[in-house]
Amino acid sequence: MADELDVQRVAGALLVSVGLLRRRLRQTKVPGDLSLPETAALARLDHGGPATAAALAKQEQISPQSMGATLAALENRGLITRSPDPADGRRILLALSDDGREMLRIKRSARTEILAHALATAFTQDELAQLQAAAPLIERLAQRV
Repeated sequence: MADELDVQRVAGALLVSVGLLRRRLRQTKVPGDLSLPETAALARLDHGGPATAAALAKQEQISPQSMGATLAALENRGLITRSPDPADGRRILLALSDDGREMLRIKRSARTEILAHALATAFTQDELAQLQAAAPLIERLAQRV
């Protein structure tokens, strides 16, 4: 029972701390800022390569209509491209454009700089080492959820 309580305590602490960090970073405005759904769609295309609108909607667990609106906004800004699927010409594949890739780079860079500044000004070397060791564990946890 004690092990279960410890696991519950760790889960609760991570939920609160990671959630707070995520909200704070999301509130930070960066040049050419994107909405959360737009950022998620671009990131999916960046990591997974070209995909259909239906596949993106399923991965993001949103309706195809919502994903369609998000993708239309991204296409209007020149951040994604559409092309026929070489395996099935009836389907349309969406891909990150060069401008979309650059937008993601700028967004990630700005948020990385914010984090780096906070780490450099408020944490000791020992604390930085602990955070560096925890980062891969948190990523693995995110992949298991």
